[in-house]
Amino acid sequence: MKALPPLISSSQESGERLMNLLNSKSLPPGGGIYGEAAMLRIDDIIFSLDILEKKFKCDLHRCLGNCCRYGDSGAPLSDDEVLILEEIWPDLRSYLRPEGIEVIENVGTSVTDFENDHVTPLIGNEECAYTILEGNIYMCAIEKAWLEGRIGFRKPVSCHLFPARVKKYQDFTAVNYQELSICSHARECGNNEGIYVYEFLEPPLMRVFGENVYRELCIAGRELRKGNLKRKR
Repeated sequence: MKALPPLISSSQESGERLMNLLNSKSLPPGGGIYGEAAMLRIDDIIFSLDILEKKFKCDLHRCLGNCCRYGDSGAPLSDDEVLILEEIWPDLRSYLRPEGIEVIENVGTSVTDFENDHVTPLIGNEECAYTILEGNIYMCAIEKAWLEGRIGFRKPVSCHLFPARVKKYQDFTAVNYQELSICSHARECGNNEGIYVYEFLEPPLMRVFGENVYRELCIAGRELRKGNLKRKR
């Protein structure tokens, strides 16, 4: 797919330069995969403005980790992550529930889903095979092993970035906010505490895109709230 003209564009320069670019471009009506949605472009990354405008903070004691439990398939994996899961499997095994171990031993540390993408395997077509239960909350065994210093890999990027979704195209990378019914408590918590999606996702956004891109994202968020950035249709 060809790259789309950005609605809002920025460079890695000063805040003033960012502001000039943010208000200079417009996406054609009904353009491509984005339709009429407003966008922020930083280098070759296009962010949905929902990342800046929506509020979100996980509330595990209310949602019970349902993002690890429900979905069309397992967590999306990059080619590198497929190899990493194979390598760290011996260190993860002791963390998993018996049913998770059984699934992975039968189908492997990753599988290919109906869209031909690499994903984590599931237990009974429901929760991720790498989930563990802490009380009644579904948690990630990979992250637990990382927190305890057993492995150097925190968790798949797609899990770390949730509820944002990243898709790479030939000329750009798209980052969209995925609003799901299972995250209603997180939206309520985010609204109550005034935490925006990009603020909640600071660690994974910096992990994936780097400190400079995240800083530009923060500048755009502040300017948007001041009313200096306007959605253009």
